[in-house]
Amino acid sequence: MAPEEPPVGCLSFWIESSEGHIDSTPTIGYVVSTWPRLSQTFVLTEVVALENSGVPLRIFSVKDPGGEPVHAKVAKVRAQVTYLSFKRGWRRIARANLRLARQLPVRYATAMVHAARYGRVGVLRRFFQAGYLADLLRRDPVSHLHAHFATAPTLLAMFASELTGIPFTFTAHAKDIYVDTQPKLLRKQIERASAVVTVSEYNRHYLKNRISPDSNGKIHCIYNGLDLSDFNFRWPRFADSGRPVILFVARLIPKKGLEDLIKAAAILKGRGRLFEVVIIGSGPLRKAMEVLTSQLGLEDYVVFRGAQPQESVSAAYRRASIFALPCIVTEEGDRDGIPTAVLEAMASGLPVVSTPVSGIPELIDSSRDGVLVPPNDPSKLADALDSLFADPHLRDALAREARTKIESRFRVEHSSSQLLSLFPTGASR
Repeated sequence: MAPEEPPVGCLSFWIESSEGHIDSTPTIGYVVSTWPRLSQTFVLTEVVALENSGVPLRIFSVKDPGGEPVHAKVAKVRAQVTYLSFKRGWRRIARANLRLARQLPVRYATAMVHAARYGRVGVLRRFFQAGYLADLLRRDPVSHLHAHFATAPTLLAMFASELTGIPFTFTAHAKDIYVDTQPKLLRKQIERASAVVTVSEYNRHYLKNRISPDSNGKIHCIYNGLDLSDFNFRWPRFADSGRPVILFVARLIPKKGLEDLIKAAAILKGRGRLFEVVIIGSGPLRKAMEVLTSQLGLEDYVVFRGAQPQESVSAAYRRASIFALPCIVTEEGDRDGIPTAVLEAMASGLPVVSTPVSGIPELIDSSRDGVLVPPNDPSKLADALDSLFADPHLRDALAREARTKIESRFRVEHSSSQLLSLFPTGASR
């Protein structure tokens, strides 16, 4: 006789281990979009910190890696990585879903109906990947699932939770909140999660007030943390010689404000300033920004370095004079949470120029530990950069205060401890 199915949605998870008994090993399953991902250093840093604190992890990747450079720190990760993509194993996905449908017919049918209600092919695809994940977890269980981004990873975690009873949490970041996820679906994900994390108070207020007013304290702000050993702080910096370098590190997408920085560089050139803008990152805007650079006669001032591993980025922070990331809110509403690159620059002892967009003012107190200028204003951006060029003592004072703030509030040891407090008690160390 087949075992009776447990109630759908129960928080004490019901999974059979390979030995046939209930397993409560406090292993955390991390569901991510792509492992490894060059631009998601915050996920890598968090994973390494959790493992260093003694928490066993398994990683489940929705997509296959795309062949981009890989950070050296990936080699430190001990967790087993399982890829759930259709490209890699559609036959395994099909077999796993058939097994679940036979063994847990009521639960499987109920979960599939829930997925179908959203009327989107992409959601059903994630449901079938979640069926594969659930089949894996019934045989080799974890105690909790945590997903990064309120897109495919959280959909998988939510459906896998419905199929297995394993509780889940997720971290929402930026575009996944404001652009990529329909409010109705995001509200359902918040409702079903045992806790929700986001990376700024700005995001938390938005989710609580605009998306899920009935979340009842479920949404938490946990800032992305840094491993400070990755970022050398050298003081004083103002004795550096040579042409000053303005560093930009980000994906080349509209919300990062690169167009404004290039236009500001043209203004500075017109004032007779000698400098270099170093741009690290790849993305769909690269060609357009290279064309703009040429049109403005900045070929000798602006250098595109492409995507770089963290070791090269850290070296660039050490060589730069100023870090600039003039973020904007795009026409479609996309915006940053708190850019990790700004945290890294501040930890490296760089004076930062940015904008008061979304959660950035939670990080930068303008004129104390950085400079904030209005978004979409290349002229004001040029003025701020010019002022820093002219005053090396101000650059150094801002850098010292910035490093102090990172040390006191943005260490990964602190953020990972906060995150663990939201996981099952057995996962804490």
